[in-house]
Amino acid sequence: MSLMRARFPLLGLASAAGLLALTGCVPNAGAPGSSHAALTVDSSATACTVSADEAPAGNVRFTVANSGDQVTEFYLLADDGLRIVGEAENIGPGLSRDLVVQLPAGSYFTACKPGMTGDGIGKAEFTVTESEGAAGASVDLAARIETANTNYASYVRDQVAQLVTGTAAFAAAYTTGDADAARALYAPTRAHWERVETIAESFGDLDPKLDLREADLEEGQDWTGWHAIEKDLWPADAEAGFTAYSPDERQRLAGLLVADTATLNDKVQDLHFTLAQQTNGAIGLLDEVSTGKVTGEEEFWSHTDLSDFQANVDGASVLYAGVRDILVEKDATLAERLDREFAALQELLDAQRAGDGFRLYTELSPAEIRALADQVNALGEPLNQLTATLVL
Repeated sequence: MSLMRARFPLLGLASAAGLLALTGCVPNAGAPGSSHAALTVDSSATACTVSADEAPAGNVRFTVANSGDQVTEFYLLADDGLRIVGEAENIGPGLSRDLVVQLPAGSYFTACKPGMTGDGIGKAEFTVTESEGAAGASVDLAARIETANTNYASYVRDQVAQLVTGTAAFAAAYTTGDADAARALYAPTRAHWERVETIAESFGDLDPKLDLREADLEEGQDWTGWHAIEKDLWPADAEAGFTAYSPDERQRLAGLLVADTATLNDKVQDLHFTLAQQTNGAIGLLDEVSTGKVTGEEEFWSHTDLSDFQANVDGASVLYAGVRDILVEKDATLAERLDREFAALQELLDAQRAGDGFRLYTELSPAEIRALADQVNALGEPLNQLTATLVL
């Protein structure tokens, strides 16, 4: 099966983007003499203990240590307690990861999620106070960052607009019984979602409504979105005894998919970013690759994981390109390394192309999958340094 996709150049997109998404981990220290608030977080099986409940406005680093026995996540939430301002994901027992964010004065919440499921634990108020040192960027740098922000916001709106159009066509094919057309539209339409995937995580329950996998369902949870429909479109790969959905259920799922995508489109019309949100966005998209796409768990029935993989890399590369010129001035060696690792990952992906798209993930050999996983890790290590290098 050939999967259509759009590609973006990995490098040289100076006007293409700022960086978004609200997730990330940044393990390296800031430049000598830099000023930022540094806090620690202990995430155990029963508590989420932050070393302080306030910090001055500006750059804040949370070093999150997992003292529990499950993989955990740490969240910084907005004052509504729902919108994600920053997160550190996939922190294994005994390990630690850093989250670096740029915060204006205001009220927030902190929380941890052992096992990475459920509502999380230890939700607590966190206050960011006014600080004269919060505005330290030069006028020139501030203007360049603002340009990157504006360009990336335009990119996001364009991708989501294309997602709206593609989703409408996909839903129409699915509900009228044209399964072949729906299957052909599935991967290229989802690519628009995957390029900006981490953004939806900041909008409450939109992400699970649109992209929840069956394996992540909680008891009693209504399963909707792309993967619920995916299973119905590829029944041969479903479990024995799977029963195709009724026409009414197909109408319901397609209607919700279209409506929830329209809601996402409404929400991205007025996005604003900080530099840290931008850089953390690239990190978050690569995390999506390492935790879902490279394992083959994302597209469990269609096996179109490489299309998602490419789209996540597209998004991360656009994000990186938006700040690359600034990074070159601050740390040219890191920029050169990121250039090299992005290019190497793209080369491996290109080797899996079939016509205009990709081979099915089930057609890859263990060695090919391992090579992709290793290169994701090779890119992830320097990419995780991006926020601290640019922000601290």
